[in-house]
Amino acid sequence: MPHISLKMLKGRTDAQKKLAEEKLVAALKEAIGASDVHISMSIEDYTAEEWQEVYKKEITDNPNVVKYPGYKPEDLL
Repeated sequence: MPHISLKMLKGRTDAQKKLAEEKLVAALKEAIGASDVHISMSIEDYTAEEWQEVYKKEITDNPNVVKYPGYKPEDLL
């Protein structure tokens, strides 16, 4: 613990995902002093259509969100 969960639209390369993992893990280690042995991470890809439901569940209806995006999910369709 902690666990990083990255959800995003399909289309990123494996190299981009690996770089995101490296940067996010490094930032978390620096911010809270966690070590590699305690950090896990998942990456989930979605279509714009699938994202509509994910957005509602994970962002709109989630009281734990600490940073909201500046777009409407329907703009991705």
